[in-house]
Amino acid sequence: MGYKNQIIATLIVSYLCMTTGVLYTWPSSVIKIFHSENTPLNRTMSETEISLLGSLTSISALFTIPLSGVFLDKLGRKYTCFAMSLLQVIGWTIVICFDYVESILAAMFIAGLSSCIYLVAPMYAGEFCQESIRGTMTAAVMTFFAVGWLVSYILGVLEYRMMNYICLTMCVVGTLLQFYLWESPLHLMKQGLEKEAMKTIAHYRGVRIDSKEVHQEINNLRVALNPDLDDATPEAEKLQPTVEREKLSTWQFLKKSRSTRRALLLSLVLYTAVVFQGQVVIQVYAEPLFTLAVPSVPATVCSVTFAVVNIAAALVVLYLVDRSGRRPLMIYSSILTAFFASLLGTQIQFSWGPNWLTAVLIYLFCITYTTGGGMIPYTMSAEMFLPEIKNFATIVSMEYSFLGFFTILFIYHPLVSAVGLGPIFYIFAGACILTTMFCYFYMPETKGLTVDAIQLLFAPRSHNKV
Repeated sequence: MGYKNQIIATLIVSYLCMTTGVLYTWPSSVIKIFHSENTPLNRTMSETEISLLGSLTSISALFTIPLSGVFLDKLGRKYTCFAMSLLQVIGWTIVICFDYVESILAAMFIAGLSSCIYLVAPMYAGEFCQESIRGTMTAAVMTFFAVGWLVSYILGVLEYRMMNYICLTMCVVGTLLQFYLWESPLHLMKQGLEKEAMKTIAHYRGVRIDSKEVHQEINNLRVALNPDLDDATPEAEKLQPTVEREKLSTWQFLKKSRSTRRALLLSLVLYTAVVFQGQVVIQVYAEPLFTLAVPSVPATVCSVTFAVVNIAAALVVLYLVDRSGRRPLMIYSSILTAFFASLLGTQIQFSWGPNWLTAVLIYLFCITYTTGGGMIPYTMSAEMFLPEIKNFATIVSMEYSFLGFFTILFIYHPLVSAVGLGPIFYIFAGACILTTMFCYFYMPETKGLTVDAIQLLFAPRSHNKV
């Protein structure tokens, strides 16, 4: 089977994720100069404005994520990605053209509207990639956010305006690349464009349009697009492809399908782990955090190393996610993340080891987080919901996570002032322990399964071992 076109398309979608990663970590490189007397802006930013600079992208995501379902249905996956890339172009253009504190905050808000790419990108990749590489490809998409962090930290050594021009150029290139993509076959089938869907499948699989593989995939899409979840039929039987199904609205579907509700609950818990296991704080506030925690080592060096470490960990996930599975990665990584967060908290609070040990513990904490909470929730949400409910369920999950991102980023500075940096990592450790317990008892393994088979794992009275 041909993977080439699927891999190329995944890389293009991933490039947009990279520019989003640059956007999210840009504040780390400019907070120091914006807060100094030598600021390139019209005045020095206040503490509140600094907090907003790091969290505004999460605030704006709360506006676009609820609408992303409309964008995905009306524009399709391809043109939704194009629109998100344009928003980043607009944001960087404002940063370059205006030197006011208010304009910088407005630019971050506008560019942050593209943050629903966290939702769209893994969903899109999961729809044009076949099951055998789906986990690896959706994890690869998320890896490029870490690549964006690395690019942003490296650009931070450049002069302020040069850095911004490079960011704008990257976003323009990303916008143009979107024209190479083909629309998702699932979206085309939902629009009744079966012939176009067959052409897309044939393109991505590298086979003829009249091949058996294309017809089998079309049949799988027909089954997934016709759910019947009435109360009279046992749920496991309702999910079998041999049963004829009726159309239901999103709310009817959610009300009648206990398996979907269980999958949604799992998704929300996993996204809680994404937020409260805590790496987002290090990601956005890398330079000031390393300056505070490891004053003897240049903050830029620590930040770049942090990004490299995350990319390396993400590459490990790409190898393991379709081999060892999603569930073991989530459980064992959460245990290790709790351990390193606890050690890090005590080291920062009591300084029982040398300064370099603090940096090492931060890196170990981030490695274990990335192999679980940093990657697996996005892969799971991209593959475990039936098409009728997929947009709604993913939107709810992402809206919930970005609300958490905004909360934790906005309160970070006041919380550090109130209790110190060390105890914050105790909170992260507690979140990791709770994640481990939940995933051990309630998270099923979805490796290599179709969406119908995954839904059976959540069905009542299922005898699958979870």
